[in-house]
Amino acid sequence: MPGIKLTVNGKTVEKTVEGRTLLVQLLREELGLTGTHVGCDTSQCGACLVHVNGESVKSCTMLAAAAEGAEITTIEGVSSRDGTLNVVQAAFQEHHGLQCGFCTPGMVMSITDLLRVNASPSETEVREWLEGNICRCTGYHNIVKAALSAAETLRGAQPVAAE
Repeated sequence: MPGIKLTVNGKTVEKTVEGRTLLVQLLREELGLTGTHVGCDTSQCGACLVHVNGESVKSCTMLAAAAEGAEITTIEGVSSRDGTLNVVQAAFQEHHGLQCGFCTPGMVMSITDLLRVNASPSETEVREWLEGNICRCTGYHNIVKAALSAAETLRGAQPVAAE
């Protein structure tokens, strides 16, 4: 079995993994980072989304061995060390962008990546970006509102007030 070395949420990790081990399995089962969810096992729902070297990746379709040397950020790694929510998480809370919460980690990671590449997305751009993330509870309205509010906050503008 190959050994891999990677950085997960700022900490160096060395693990021996079977060649067929998925990144999501390594994160959840070996490292105990259960915020990354498995929703479909087919790369459809986005609940398993993490950042690999700063890019969004559905961890249910990436082999752990392919992450050799990579820097991985999971939902557990986006808040401050003291537990303070990041801008996107706080916007989700403020704008009620979650109900059951199952899709929320993937949504937060996806929106964080969107705001990295587009600091001022339109509502249409947010909706298009989230096409790879499925939420069965919210209807996306408040998720989109949270994304737009987070974008405004990061640009230094006054965030959208919750209705």
